[in-house]
Amino acid sequence: YLKISKLALAFAIIHSKPPGKSCKEYAEHLAKTVSEQDFRWKSKVEVLEAEVLRLRQELLLNKICPKFSLENNASAETVLDQECINPVSYSSQLEDSGCDVSNDFAFDSLGTASDFCQSEQNVNTSKCWLETVPPLNLCCTGKEGSLTTPVQFLQHLLEIRKLSEGGILQADFTVLDNDSSTVCKSVSQLLDGLTIFYNSPKFPVSAFLTEAVHVLISLITDTQLSNHVLKKCFKKLEEFNKSLIQIILRNGNINRFQTLQTVSHTLALLGRNNILRNSLISLLLSELRQFAEQLLQAHQIEAMYDITRYENIFHLFMILEQLLQSGTGESNSSSSDFDGEEKIRFLKNLDQMILHLSDEFPLLSLYLWRANVLLNSSQIQ
Repeated sequence: YLKISKLALAFAIIHSKPPGKSCKEYAEHLAKTVSEQDFRWKSKVEVLEAEVLRLRQELLLNKICPKFSLENNASAETVLDQECINPVSYSSQLEDSGCDVSNDFAFDSLGTASDFCQSEQNVNTSKCWLETVPPLNLCCTGKEGSLTTPVQFLQHLLEIRKLSEGGILQADFTVLDNDSSTVCKSVSQLLDGLTIFYNSPKFPVSAFLTEAVHVLISLITDTQLSNHVLKKCFKKLEEFNKSLIQIILRNGNINRFQTLQTVSHTLALLGRNNILRNSLISLLLSELRQFAEQLLQAHQIEAMYDITRYENIFHLFMILEQLLQSGTGESNSSSSDFDGEEKIRFLKNLDQMILHLSDEFPLLSLYLWRANVLLNSSQIQ
């Protein structure tokens, strides 16, 4: 049937081609016309789907809190205009390679750590935000533009949650038990947008993207909302973690320090959720174990190894140590609380691996040993 259809199409093109054009040229012209029509239809569908999601977001917010409105007042628009006209100034050191920048300053210069901590300190401010919540930078273009709707919706959701806890608003979050798909779709869009940004980041990082990370972390560390998100978005969040880990390992740019720092910090912040923490530790242990085994094999047969991956692997070690040493926002979890198949695989034959790698790769051996100590802290105690 397929062969007959192709033959019939070929005859139709030959019989209908205009004079002065070859069959090949006419076929290419028809293919281009059809693909352009498909693209236009796809664009229309994407616009309509975005509008449907926006309406579902507004409906859900009104179900949770009927008094809530997404309309923006004049003061909010004024704040937004000032943000667009006078963007946040950043240090000129961002243009440097980052070699002489300390870890703390690297985080602060990206805006991720300092702004997030500052936002946490202001969480308990009891001023009614509901009437003054500004739209999240509607003048964003390109990659940031696609993040505006999900970030704004999730920010409003978090504000309603905060104000309801303080008794300022009455909100019914039991609605999410039967309708959490809108939240999950918004989270999925947010993760896709952040993945695109981290794959090709531009510095200085805008205040909007800093806010997007803050909203994501606030959502997964909120004791009530995170349960609804993790039920349906756990696999998506795990894929996001995997993507960030690969971004760290593959980055071979000369001036990659700031990118690696901000991605590493985002992964560490995601570990504040206890469930994501355990999943992230497993992912890190798997990558570290595989790398150590491949490096040992290459060393034994005197083969070449990926130097870029070797240099970047230490960022994963530092993330792992931070997750094992610190607790989460939900509990005082420690390294002794983590257990699983990846831990067993990682510790298996680790002493022998360290022994064989210690002469040629002393720094890597030291980090492997430190991870070994942290994972076995319960037995040592």
